Amino acid sequence: MLSQNDTDSSSKNSQQTGSKRKAMATQQQVAPSEGNLLQALEMVAKEKGIDRGRLVKTVEEAILKAAQSVFGPNRELQATFNEDTGQVDLFQFMTVVDDVSDDEREIAEEDAKTAGLEAEIGEELGFQIFWHPNDAKKAADQDKEFGDLLMVKQARSSFGRIAAQTAKQVLIQRVRDEERDLIFQEFKDKKGDLIKGVVRRFEKGNNLIVDLGKAEGILPFREQTPRETYRPGDRIVALLKDIDREARGPQIILSRADGKLVEKLFESEVPEIYEGIVKIVACAREPGARSKIAVMSRDADVDPVGACVGMKGSRVQAVVQELRGEKIDIVPWDRDPARFVCAAIQPAEVNKVIVNEADGRMELVVPDEKLSLAIGRKGQNVRLAWHLTGWKLDIISESKFKQMEEEAISQLGRIDGITEQVARNMYRMGFRALEEVAEATEAEIGGIQGVGPENAAAIREAAETTMEKLRQERITAASSKVEPLTDAEKLLFVRGVGERTVQLLADAGYRSVDEIMREDEDKLAIKTGLGIKKARALKQGAEQFVQNEWRQIDAARKTAAATAAAAAAAEAKVDGAGA
Repeated sequence: MLSQNDTDSSSKNSQQTGSKRKAMATQQQVAPSEGNLLQALEMVAKEKGIDRGRLVKTVEEAILKAAQSVFGPNRELQATFNEDTGQVDLFQFMTVVDDVSDDEREIAEEDAKTAGLEAEIGEELGFQIFWHPNDAKKAADQDKEFGDLLMVKQARSSFGRIAAQTAKQVLIQRVRDEERDLIFQEFKDKKGDLIKGVVRRFEKGNNLIVDLGKAEGILPFREQTPRETYRPGDRIVALLKDIDREARGPQIILSRADGKLVEKLFESEVPEIYEGIVKIVACAREPGARSKIAVMSRDADVDPVGACVGMKGSRVQAVVQELRGEKIDIVPWDRDPARFVCAAIQPAEVNKVIVNEADGRMELVVPDEKLSLAIGRKGQNVRLAWHLTGWKLDIISESKFKQMEEEAISQLGRIDGITEQVARNMYRMGFRALEEVAEATEAEIGGIQGVGPENAAAIREAAETTMEKLRQERITAASSKVEPLTDAEKLLFVRGVGERTVQLLADAGYRSVDEIMREDEDKLAIKTGLGIKKARALKQGAEQFVQNEWRQIDAARKTAAATAAAAAAAEAKVDGAGA
């Protein structure tokens, strides 16, 4: 047994936990045995690149937690790693008192003296709990000498096995956590960059596991390009899309389908992009099929499109080859939205562009023979141009445009006081429907050639009246129909709703009268861009239609259906009698 002044390392550590602690246990210097904990920790720290001190602390915490579960959470215990033995020493501390109220944390002064311990009231005595199988003899001696004071003999027999299992589990978990943290620190600054690896294996869901050298990444099926196939051992270039610290498997998420992959591939092939002379302003992509990128140059002497194409197409072909044959269109970016859209819709030619800034929409008029080229296969070309420019695009053939023009002019001409020439002037000013005139300001209407400011208010009121007449005509026509009505037809029965409003509502996700009634006015105004005044009028009109006019329409339709059924039955009866 060592006294308080002994310099054994374990006793020193035990004295740090209290202001005046005494180590009252026997410790002998033991040469590290083969395969002990110290060697295991050093090996793990070296192979995994983890700080050894953090591993030591983890093991100490694990042993302490196991000890508290076995010996009792009320005991004052301390676990300290012994560098000499390569094991974790466990200590229990008890305070010397006159009258014991807690026999797990306190020891009577008289009992201490009986056990041969010199201590005064208030002092803390430290006892090493011998739990390792190599210390079985020391444990037996301790039980014989201090067994009645410590009361750990019965629990000690199972603690060694529990401590070893707990330390192993906690150490494995800490190694995993540390590895994940190291991976995160290694790759967090590479997010959004290209990364190279080797395909290792397939996992459930057709996910690819890619060897990145220091870690493994996952290429989920959703991030793979259609029609691309891989085999174990294939080299792969992908975009480091994200790092998921909470993932159970590989935490590095790769992508071959992200549009940013195209941008990064061009950056690696085009020095002007890397140096910042040429900039990729926007990118739209349908993975495996086609991509469009818009480029601009900060140097007037550098052609951005030519820089990306390269000599004899060498640069763009390198990107196409990496994307396994995916087509790429490179278009010049322009400050003028109309010119930018015309470039984005290439290879189709555009004869006329009609811009609707309020709705963020453009109508592109193309020659009849170029219509399919402008739209592209399954709408691919116009869809990519839409995503590239941010404008909603309507592709119209020249013949269809002329037809729509005449229909719009005819509708505008129905306004009282509007001649055909004035209607054409209105059309040239951007008015396409009655509701646009009804919702325009007097200044906008007064600026139309042939109208004048003095007639603006009367023209707007006449447009509202004409809209109401058309609505009543639709309701009358629908009342005599037997065929089911579509949601779009029902929307046109609502006061103040025309074709333009129906389109805006559909774009915002509102396709029926019921959906408008259920929606909040503010949300309806924001999502459609119609404004709070128009949104409030829409909700009121929808409620009025459902409560009043729809009942009349429905009743009239049922009557018409019954009449038609009776007529059909009578005709069938006559035909049967004639036969």
